[in-house]
Amino acid sequence: MKSAKRLLIVDDDDTYREVLARSLTRRGFTVDGVANPGAALEVFRAVRPDFVLLDLNLDGQSGLNFIAPLRVLSSDVRIVVLTGYASIQTAVSALRLGAVHYLPKPANVADIVNALLEDEPTVEPLETATRMSVRGMEWEYIQRTLAEHGNNIAATARAHGRSVVTADRSGFAGLPGVELRPSL
Repeated sequence: MKSAKRLLIVDDDDTYREVLARSLTRRGFTVDGVANPGAALEVFRAVRPDFVLLDLNLDGQSGLNFIAPLRVLSSDVRIVVLTGYASIQTAVSALRLGAVHYLPKPANVADIVNALLEDEPTVEPLETATRMSVRGMEWEYIQRTLAEHGNNIAATARAHGRSVVTADRSGFAGLPGVELRPSL
Protein backbone atom coordinates (compact mmCIF):
# COMPACT_ATOMS: atom_id res chain seq x y z
CA MET A 1 0.00 0.00 0.00
CA LYS A 2 1.39 3.35 -1.00
CA SER A 3 -0.51 5.59 1.39
CA ALA A 4 -1.76 4.74 4.85
CA LYS A 5 -5.40 3.73 4.96
CA ARG A 6 -7.36 4.52 8.10
CA LEU A 7 -8.75 1.48 9.94
CA LEU A 8 -11.00 1.26 12.99
CA ILE A 9 -10.97 -1.99 14.98
CA VAL A 10 -14.04 -2.56 17.17
CA ASP A 11 -13.40 -5.56 19.44
CA ASP A 12 -13.99 -5.96 23.18
CA ASP A 13 -11.01 -8.31 23.57
CA ASP A 14 -8.29 -5.79 24.46
CA THR A 15 -5.35 -8.11 23.83
CA TYR A 16 -6.64 -9.33 20.45
CA ARG A 17 -7.45 -5.75 19.37
CA GLU A 18 -4.00 -4.43 20.34
CA VAL A 19 -2.06 -7.30 18.71
CA LEU A 20 -4.13 -6.97 15.55
CA ALA A 21 -3.63 -3.18 15.53
CA ARG A 22 0.16 -3.59 15.72
CA SER A 23 0.16 -6.17 12.94
CA LEU A 24 -1.99 -4.06 10.64
CA THR A 25 0.07 -0.94 11.38
CA ARG A 26 3.10 -2.86 10.11
CA ARG A 27 1.07 -3.58 6.96
CA GLY A 28 0.61 0.15 6.27
CA PHE A 29 -2.68 0.93 7.98
CA THR A 30 -3.24 3.81 10.40
CA VAL A 31 -5.18 2.04 13.14
CA ASP A 32 -7.58 3.18 15.87
CA GLY A 33 -9.04 0.60 18.23
CA VAL A 34 -12.03 0.71 20.57
CA ALA A 35 -13.90 -1.81 22.71
CA ASN A 36 -17.54 -0.80 22.28
CA PRO A 37 -19.98 0.62 19.70
CA GLY A 38 -20.44 3.95 21.52
CA ALA A 39 -16.72 4.72 21.48
CA ALA A 40 -16.52 3.45 17.91
CA LEU A 41 -19.12 5.94 16.69
CA GLU A 42 -17.21 8.76 18.38
CA VAL A 43 -13.89 7.75 16.81
CA PHE A 44 -15.56 7.07 13.46
CA ARG A 45 -16.98 10.60 13.32
CA ALA A 46 -13.62 12.09 14.30
CA VAL A 47 -11.27 10.18 11.96
CA ARG A 48 -13.53 8.91 9.13
CA PRO A 49 -11.79 5.56 8.60
CA ASP A 50 -11.69 3.82 5.22
CA PHE A 51 -12.13 0.41 6.87
CA VAL A 52 -13.77 -1.10 9.96
CA LEU A 53 -13.02 -4.49 11.51
CA LEU A 54 -16.07 -5.30 13.60
CA ASP A 55 -16.40 -8.12 16.13
CA LEU A 56 -19.79 -9.84 16.02
CA ASN A 57 -20.14 -10.29 19.79
CA LEU A 58 -19.22 -7.06 21.58
CA ASP A 59 -19.54 -7.86 25.27
CA GLY A 60 -23.00 -9.31 24.74
CA GLN A 61 -24.13 -6.83 22.08
CA SER A 62 -24.46 -7.90 18.46
CA GLY A 63 -22.02 -6.13 16.17
CA LEU A 64 -24.62 -6.53 13.41
CA ASN A 65 -26.62 -3.73 15.04
CA PHE A 66 -23.67 -1.42 14.48
CA ILE A 67 -23.32 -1.88 10.69
CA ALA A 68 -26.28 0.35 9.72
CA PRO A 69 -25.18 3.37 11.82
CA LEU A 70 -21.73 3.14 10.21
CA ARG A 71 -23.29 3.02 6.75
CA VAL A 72 -25.32 6.14 7.57
CA LEU A 73 -22.12 7.98 8.51
CA SER A 74 -20.21 6.75 5.45
CA SER A 75 -21.66 4.74 2.59
CA ASP A 76 -18.22 3.83 1.23
CA VAL A 77 -16.59 2.49 4.42
CA ARG A 78 -15.50 -1.15 4.00
CA ILE A 79 -16.72 -3.21 6.96
CA VAL A 80 -15.32 -6.67 7.70
CA VAL A 81 -17.00 -8.72 10.43
CA LEU A 82 -14.76 -10.99 12.54
CA THR A 83 -16.35 -13.55 14.81
CA GLY A 84 -15.73 -16.49 17.05
CA TYR A 85 -19.44 -17.34 16.60
CA ALA A 86 -19.45 -17.95 12.84
CA SER A 87 -22.67 -19.16 11.25
CA ILE A 88 -24.31 -18.92 7.86
CA GLN A 89 -27.22 -16.91 9.33
CA THR A 90 -25.00 -14.16 10.76
CA ALA A 91 -22.79 -14.16 7.65
CA VAL A 92 -25.79 -13.56 5.41
CA SER A 93 -27.15 -10.91 7.80
CA ALA A 94 -23.79 -9.11 7.92
CA LEU A 95 -23.52 -8.98 4.14
CA ARG A 96 -27.12 -7.85 3.71
CA LEU A 97 -26.54 -5.05 6.20
CA GLY A 98 -23.50 -3.83 4.28
CA ALA A 99 -20.39 -5.68 5.44
CA VAL A 100 -18.04 -6.56 2.58
CA HIS A 101 -16.58 -9.64 4.21
CA TYR A 102 -17.14 -12.05 7.10
CA LEU A 103 -14.26 -13.99 8.66
CA PRO A 104 -14.36 -16.59 11.43
CA LYS A 105 -11.79 -16.16 14.22
CA PRO A 106 -8.99 -16.89 14.39
CA ALA A 107 -8.20 -15.17 11.10
CA ASN A 108 -4.62 -14.48 10.11
CA VAL A 109 -3.46 -10.99 9.20
CA ALA A 110 -3.04 -11.81 5.50
CA ASP A 111 -6.68 -12.97 5.29
CA ILE A 112 -7.85 -9.83 7.08
CA VAL A 113 -5.86 -7.54 4.75
CA ASN A 114 -7.22 -9.40 1.72
CA ALA A 115 -10.77 -9.09 3.08
CA LEU A 116 -10.33 -5.35 3.64
CA LEU A 117 -8.91 -4.70 0.18
CA GLU A 118 -10.75 -7.12 -2.14
CA ASP A 119 -13.64 -5.87 -4.21
CA GLU A 120 -16.37 -8.54 -3.95
CA PRO A 121 -18.26 -9.33 -0.72
CA THR A 122 -17.48 -12.88 0.36
CA VAL A 123 -17.92 -15.28 3.23
CA GLU A 124 -15.08 -17.57 4.24
CA PRO A 125 -16.15 -21.21 4.25
CA LEU A 126 -16.56 -22.66 7.72
CA GLU A 127 -14.03 -25.41 8.25
CA THR A 128 -15.00 -28.59 10.02
CA ALA A 129 -12.67 -27.65 12.88
CA THR A 130 -14.51 -24.34 13.29
CA ARG A 131 -17.74 -25.90 14.54
CA MET A 132 -19.76 -23.74 16.84
CA SER A 133 -20.22 -24.79 20.45
CA VAL A 134 -23.69 -25.58 21.77
CA ARG A 135 -23.64 -22.32 23.73
CA GLY A 136 -22.64 -20.47 20.55
CA MET A 137 -25.49 -22.08 18.58
CA GLU A 138 -27.90 -21.17 21.35
CA TRP A 139 -26.62 -17.57 21.26
CA GLU A 140 -27.11 -17.50 17.46
CA TYR A 141 -30.62 -18.88 17.72
CA ILE A 142 -31.64 -16.42 20.41
CA GLN A 143 -30.10 -13.52 18.45
CA ARG A 144 -32.07 -14.55 15.36
CA THR A 145 -35.28 -14.89 17.40
CA LEU A 146 -34.64 -11.51 19.06
CA ALA A 147 -34.22 -9.90 15.63
CA GLU A 148 -37.42 -11.57 14.37
CA HIS A 149 -39.29 -10.09 17.34
CA GLY A 150 -37.85 -6.59 17.09
CA ASN A 151 -35.50 -7.16 20.08
CA ASN A 152 -38.53 -7.67 22.33
CA ILE A 153 -37.36 -9.93 25.18
CA ALA A 154 -40.86 -10.96 26.30
CA ALA A 155 -41.88 -11.97 22.76
CA THR A 156 -38.61 -13.87 22.33
CA ALA A 157 -39.13 -15.71 25.63
CA ARG A 158 -42.69 -16.64 24.54
CA ALA A 159 -41.34 -17.87 21.17
CA HIS A 160 -39.03 -20.16 23.14
CA GLY A 161 -41.95 -21.42 25.22
CA ARG A 162 -40.80 -19.64 28.36
CA SER A 163 -42.06 -16.80 30.45
CA VAL A 164 -39.64 -13.97 31.10
CA VAL A 165 -39.26 -15.23 34.69
CA THR A 166 -38.47 -18.84 33.68
CA ALA A 167 -36.21 -17.60 30.90
CA ASP A 168 -34.24 -15.70 33.53
CA ARG A 169 -34.09 -18.67 35.93
CA SER A 170 -33.04 -21.13 33.21
CA GLY A 171 -30.04 -19.07 32.17
CA PHE A 172 -31.67 -17.57 29.05
CA ALA A 173 -30.82 -14.14 30.43
CA GLY A 174 -27.23 -15.16 31.10
CA LEU A 175 -26.46 -15.57 27.42
CA PRO A 176 -24.43 -12.82 25.75
CA GLY A 177 -26.71 -10.24 24.14
CA VAL A 178 -29.75 -11.09 26.26
CA GLU A 179 -30.71 -8.62 28.91
CA LEU A 180 -33.90 -8.94 30.91
CA ARG A 181 -35.13 -5.72 32.45
CA PRO A 182 -37.80 -5.46 35.14
CA SER A 183 -40.97 -3.80 33.91
CA LEU A 184 -41.66 -0.34 35.21
